[in-house]
Amino acid sequence: MIRHVAAVLAFAVAGPAAAVECRDLTHQGNLYTVCEVDPRTEELRLFLNDDQGKLLGQFSAVDSALQSEGKRLAFAMNAGMYHPDRSPVGHYVEKGEEQKRLIPNAGPGNFGLLPNGVFCIRPGRADVIETLAYDADRPDCAYATQSGPMLVIDGALHPRFLPDSTSRYIRNGVGTSADGTRAVFAISSNAVTFHEFGSLFRDVLKVTNALYFDGNISRLYAPRLGRSDPGFSMGPIVGVVASAP
Repeated sequence: MIRHVAAVLAFAVAGPAAAVECRDLTHQGNLYTVCEVDPRTEELRLFLNDDQGKLLGQFSAVDSALQSEGKRLAFAMNAGMYHPDRSPVGHYVEKGEEQKRLIPNAGPGNFGLLPNGVFCIRPGRADVIETLAYDADRPDCAYATQSGPMLVIDGALHPRFLPDSTSRYIRNGVGTSADGTRAVFAISSNAVTFHEFGSLFRDVLKVTNALYFDGNISRLYAPRLGRSDPGFSMGPIVGVVASAP
């Protein structure tokens, strides 16, 4: 147990990795897989449709589409809620082009549990930004996906998360450092509450802001772990692009 805790703490305080680094860890009795990306050295992108406008939907389809560029998918996970037709529920930007407007107001479901936020990818950095702050600043994101709720806001848990909640799902999300040089993606292996999931980002991963992507349908592609979660077609996918071997 002592060796395991030490390993978790070492991972939490380590500097940015030179490549996508994924590992399993335990926090408060829950098991997670965590993947850390350095946006200064790794190419983060969002994926929705191919060049003909056809839904990609699967990790394998994204990887195949990258072959024409002489590249491959090194890591990926689902990246935001979507409608039955797989179109994004909230704001979505790909290759600098806005495909869905920002939704700043409250609404039903987890997405509308304000404050929610936007995951913004820019050259050399990635940031989780609370939606109203994003709306006021309008950063020039090459890629952006809106989801919700926020898990961590300026180092504090979302105010509506309850320690004694009984709502448990497999959940995934992303957190970023204040300087945008760390993007830490996490997915739970067992069903967890929002409070437990947010605590992982705040207390173990030590990120300033974190955003919930989705629950129950959460999926991960991490070839170094031999993992490519199967399932129905997804909407937005976030991934790291690397040169093909």
